[in-house]
Amino acid sequence: MSWDDLVCIWCELDVPEGWRPETAIDGIRLSPPPAGRHNLIAADVHRNLSDGCPEGAGVFQTQGVAVAAVGGIYAPDLCVIPRDRVPRGPGPVPAADVLLAVEITSAGNAEHDRTRKRWAYAHGGIAQYVLIDPHDPDGASVTVYTDPAEGAYRQSCRVAFGRDVRLAAPFDAVLETAAF
Repeated sequence: MSWDDLVCIWCELDVPEGWRPETAIDGIRLSPPPAGRHNLIAADVHRNLSDGCPEGAGVFQTQGVAVAAVGGIYAPDLCVIPRDRVPRGPGPVPAADVLLAVEITSAGNAEHDRTRKRWAYAHGGIAQYVLIDPHDPDGASVTVYTDPAEGAYRQSCRVAFGRDVRLAAPFDAVLETAAF
């Protein structure tokens, strides 16, 4: 199947309201609408990011992100994209246009967010990946991954819930995690 075919399939998927489709080499995943705690964390992160976003960029929820390098289309919980790069139609935004992606794990997708999505976002050249992980076996945490190269993030900063973490440039934002 070609990349163009995959994008067409993703655009034409008829999923229930609030569900998010993701396509990858290993198939199609559907994520149900998030609930309670997830939504509260997303609202707090959205506020923090909006306050420190680079000029001309916006914070978007569930925007499809195309990572052609790995043959996948993912739907981060939040991402920051220059507004002039947001697709006007149903297609996904190229990963190269995404300044930051945020995933908030749930019990059912935590390992996927920790490994597969980190790998894909690094391959796509997304400069910062923020993993908010209430299900981290070592304790609830936030990890900011930066400096992607050769399919991996070369830098990371992990903090426990309750501690603030500063995002790298071009963001002027601190994620306040006390309410998580």
